[in-house]
Amino acid sequence: MKLEINSLRPFIGAKDFEVSRAFYRELGFEEVVLSADMSLFRSENAAFYLQNYYNKDWVDNTMLFLEVNDVHGHLKRIQDLELPDNFPGTEVRPMREEPWGKVFYIIDPSGVLLHVATFTP
Repeated sequence: MKLEINSLRPFIGAKDFEVSRAFYRELGFEEVVLSADMSLFRSENAAFYLQNYYNKDWVDNTMLFLEVNDVHGHLKRIQDLELPDNFPGTEVRPMREEPWGKVFYIIDPSGVLLHVATFTP
C-alpha cells in the first residue's frame, strides 16, 4: 500500500509561549487555540503546532522550511513588520542565492530557524 499523507505538522517549542503566539500571528499565520498550552498555526496547506514547552537544545536545533512563490515579496513584507524591534531576540537575515534557489532566514523569539525560500525552476 502506498503511504498517503493528508498533512505533516511538526511540533515546535516556545521559550515564552505568549510572545511566540504573537510572533507567529504577526507573521500572518492563523492561530487555532487547542488548549492553554498548545496552538495550531496554519497558512494555506501548511501548519505546525506551537507548544508551551521549552528545551533549549531541542528548540535551538528546530528548523522550519517555508516554500513560497515570491521570496522577494515575502522578504519585503517581513522587513516592514520590523520584527526585531517588536520581538527582542528575533532576526531577519538577508536574502541568499543558493544553487537550488533563493532563501532568507528568520529566527523566532525562542531560537527556531525559519527558512523562507523559492526554488529555481
